[in-house]
Amino acid sequence: MERRNFLKNLALGTLAGSLASRIPGAFASDTHASEPFVGDADLVAIKGGEPEQMFDKAIEALGGLKRFVKKGQKVVVKPNIGWDVPPERAANTHPGLIGHIVKRCLEAGAAEVFVFDNTCDNWLKCYNTSGIEEAVKKAGGKIVPGNEERLYKPVSISGRVLKNASVHELILSCDVFINVPILKHHSSADVSIAMKNLMGIVWDRRWWHRNNLHQCIADFAGFRKPDLNVIDAYRVMIKNGPRGVSEADVKIMKSMIVSTDIVAADAAATKLMGNEPAQIGHIRLAHEMKIGNMDLSSLKIQRITV
Repeated sequence: MERRNFLKNLALGTLAGSLASRIPGAFASDTHASEPFVGDADLVAIKGGEPEQMFDKAIEALGGLKRFVKKGQKVVVKPNIGWDVPPERAANTHPGLIGHIVKRCLEAGAAEVFVFDNTCDNWLKCYNTSGIEEAVKKAGGKIVPGNEERLYKPVSISGRVLKNASVHELILSCDVFINVPILKHHSSADVSIAMKNLMGIVWDRRWWHRNNLHQCIADFAGFRKPDLNVIDAYRVMIKNGPRGVSEADVKIMKSMIVSTDIVAADAAATKLMGNEPAQIGHIRLAHEMKIGNMDLSSLKIQRITV
């Protein structure tokens, strides 16, 4: 299996050329959309298509969505909907991707599919401006409040720093949890990807910022690991995150990373930002705590070009 030139083969445009030398070999040989592959990959990296198309090809490579979603199950799809900005700003997950995942979960037999986020800006405006509310409803899903304290229940966390949190009741009661962050720069956490996106399922996250943010992110990642992580890297905010200033902050990369391992997913995605996983505090800590594996060279990685 070819395990070299990860970023050279994954990223698009001039950003790929400038970052390729920073990334050691980690990806399998190319599989094109016309040659579907189903195997035992730990992670799928796909590029070159629209989000809906890339999701279908990636999930096929992981054995199909019915591997994760069974008939009659309650599913939570958790995007980033934190900001009252339109999709072109890349502060929130691509609405088309979220609607498509909801649709596919229902087709797989899910009884209900819920979508929410504990937003930073006004949640009603975030849901609307992001386009995610409309996409979810059109697909047949249920978009629910994320900014009402009554919906959050206290839990114990076995972390180094984080010992308690209040978690949205849907996360505690769902059968399947699909984490769908957007890849972007973050001024405090360096990057905002899959582990950082879990801050949107807790109520009391401000405490994290005052008490070793990176360790808190790593601590919480072991509480309720998502069954699937789908990282939206179609539009990537490469600076001024997490909200961004304008479309000048955004790079079109047309990529996606999908894995059951939240740490591996973040490790692969952070390379697209030109960083090594070990340089990102919460990724390194989560790896050390054995929550997941940031060593991409030890993983079976399937790369697909659409």
